[in-house]
Amino acid sequence: MADKIKVLLTEEEVTRRISEVAAEISRDYAGRHVHLLCVLKGGVFFTCELAKRLDLSVSLDFMSVSSYGSGTQSSGAVRIIKDLDEPLEGKDVIIVEDIIDSGRTLSYLIEILNKRNPKSIELCTLLDKPERRVRKEVEVKYTCFTIPDEFVVGYGLDYDQKYRNLPYIGVVEV
Repeated sequence: MADKIKVLLTEEEVTRRISEVAAEISRDYAGRHVHLLCVLKGGVFFTCELAKRLDLSVSLDFMSVSSYGSGTQSSGAVRIIKDLDEPLEGKDVIIVEDIIDSGRTLSYLIEILNKRNPKSIELCTLLDKPERRVRKEVEVKYTCFTIPDEFVVGYGLDYDQKYRNLPYIGVVEV
């Protein structure tokens, strides 16, 4: 690891907050089945940790949608790389993301998924950068942490496919 990484959120802070958000979701959806839609690749770490803590009936599906290339800035062009395996019709869907910044990717994704007739769609994110939001209509119901506009890695987030496996959230110092 050649880059210098400054810890922004410790593993303990992340674990504690995921448990709190899972408890909130469990209360909101008590007695219902929830379909978690994990946005790959970064969302897989968070989705697994969240799912383990939900006191609900849960199913999972995975989708890969990207607006990033190998750099640190969103390209603005959204691509579906892997679509869902199961239909969404009639399901309570929670889209689980690692980070939301501009909102372009989620705005596009929600528009596509609403056409598949789910009962409901909500957003859950590990990290939110609201000051970067371009698409103001993207409303996040469940947020673990609101962070400043810094490029972060760890807990699934990467820099050119590196650092996803860090157990904390860090800032790449350049």
